[in-house]
Amino acid sequence: MTLAAPSIVLGGLRAAATPYLFFTGKGGVGKTSTSSAAAVGLADAGRKVLLVSTDPASNLNEVLGAEAGQEPTPVPGAPGLYAMNIDPAAAAAQYREKVVGPYRAALPASAIAQIEEQLSGACTVEIAAFNEFVALLTDPEIAARFDHVVFDTAPTGHTIRLLSLPAAWSDFLITNPGGASCIGPLAELGAQQQRYAQAMEALADPARTTVVLVTRPDTGPLEEAGRTASELRALGIGHQRLVINGVFTAARQDDPLAVAWQRRGEEALAQLPSGLADITEVDRVPLLAVPPVGLFALRAMLAPQTAAEPLTLTHVQGDETTGLGPLMDEITDGGSGLVMTMGKGGVGKTTVAAAVAADLARRGHPVTLTTTDPAAHVEMIAGAESENLRITRIDPAAETAAYTAGVLAQAGASLDEDALRLMAEDLDSPCTEEIAVFYAFARTVAEAVDRFVVVDTAPTGHTLLLLDASRGYQRQLSQQTGQTPSPEAMELLNRLTDPDYTRILLVTLPEATPVHEAATLQADLNRAGIKPFAWVVNQSLAVASPLDPLLAAKADAERRYLGEVTTEHAERTIVLPWTAAAPIGTERLLHLATGIE
Repeated sequence: MTLAAPSIVLGGLRAAATPYLFFTGKGGVGKTSTSSAAAVGLADAGRKVLLVSTDPASNLNEVLGAEAGQEPTPVPGAPGLYAMNIDPAAAAAQYREKVVGPYRAALPASAIAQIEEQLSGACTVEIAAFNEFVALLTDPEIAARFDHVVFDTAPTGHTIRLLSLPAAWSDFLITNPGGASCIGPLAELGAQQQRYAQAMEALADPARTTVVLVTRPDTGPLEEAGRTASELRALGIGHQRLVINGVFTAARQDDPLAVAWQRRGEEALAQLPSGLADITEVDRVPLLAVPPVGLFALRAMLAPQTAAEPLTLTHVQGDETTGLGPLMDEITDGGSGLVMTMGKGGVGKTTVAAAVAADLARRGHPVTLTTTDPAAHVEMIAGAESENLRITRIDPAAETAAYTAGVLAQAGASLDEDALRLMAEDLDSPCTEEIAVFYAFARTVAEAVDRFVVVDTAPTGHTLLLLDASRGYQRQLSQQTGQTPSPEAMELLNRLTDPDYTRILLVTLPEATPVHEAATLQADLNRAGIKPFAWVVNQSLAVASPLDPLLAAKADAERRYLGEVTTEHAERTIVLPWTAAAPIGTERLLHLATGIE
């Protein structure tokens, strides 16, 4: 594999872009900025371009500096560029009305209410957003109107699920052509079957679709990119391109922070995962002093960057505390409980969760560290288990298999052959995974009655969908199986809203998009009756005092956002510095938690 010169991949994409471009990767690697810059570059070259976000927590509006609606919306200042957000909630409302609308005049209100309740689960949200995605891939009017459709996707785990759904639903509809599913009559899905097949064909066609794997010169994102590349090939999606974003070269060899930053990136790139070995189109993007927000900054990504001038840093004033120590003292007072790290992908939720768990275990408490993120690998960060620390993860495939077997054994025992067949068909749908994962989440939360449970959650949008499911889970389980919901599920929302039981740590970076997304998440949590315990601003250069001009410029740019957090959003703020040594393993995690070497 040969790395191109340190300029953005977009020059190559403008020359050889396929009609459909999917930008994917681990949260926080720069998918939105890279996809947006690619779209701007293509539009500036005279192409008609539609930029679409499929992320439930999209920050596309902020990066573009323009409002993207649910229909293609022109982006001011970029002739030929249109943008849109696929809003899962709005798509679900439209889907419900499409199913229910024809019956409103013919059925009594009680029957309509029953149908609407059936369509109120998380599965409906997923399939509705999925149908919007399929429509963009198969709509001849979209193909005729735009030269390129650029997808800014959700973080990796959920993108893999999105791209695998055409095959999953097509297989399900072939083997189960009638009846109903957890998202309503299968006749509605059956009408889409041809479109699902067309979507599969488009995704697998290298002349029409390119997947751009965005990563950073860091071990975790590179390994995830490698896994994603392999999983996409297994789905038949083989035309792939790699973008290594944020490549840094130190300008000051007397700055140990800068030297360590460059060395960490070089060491990671020297050990590229095998899944990336066959990708021949590879480019790298230089580290930017300021995150690219707005058309001017996005266009600047198209050219090599010049080094920033040295700056004199001003100390950040605010009510922030450096280090997790003060939080840990408060968390341990109760002797048990739930700690959840939440925030945008890539802000360091897994690291903070692992540091909290390691320190709780050091203090002698029994601790379970787990994750709800399909793409997370918490074991790599946390290291080995210990006498007090147990490390688990909610595996969607395993949970689905266990849930299905349990339902068939319990609810199916009293059913005749036809009824059992219908139940098995329903459980075989892709929707079942959402219910199974939710059940596992509720069970994990319940463990915090007599021990500490630290949960590294999925990125913001899918965390909100998971929490929102707590309202409809009891109805959905009852509809699918006829069973009474478990005590863990019944108590879930009460536990999450109990400040003595649950402590939410909102993790962010000192940058515009992560801070604003965390603020939006906080507002959503407050509406659900959940109040965050503290904000953790991670990987701050401002408190690390770099000498390198580029890193010093980044540190100076942080001041605005550190001040915004402490004065506008958080009652309690912890700031963690960027460290020369990667926070991996018990020793480094304890240093992060306690500040003690």
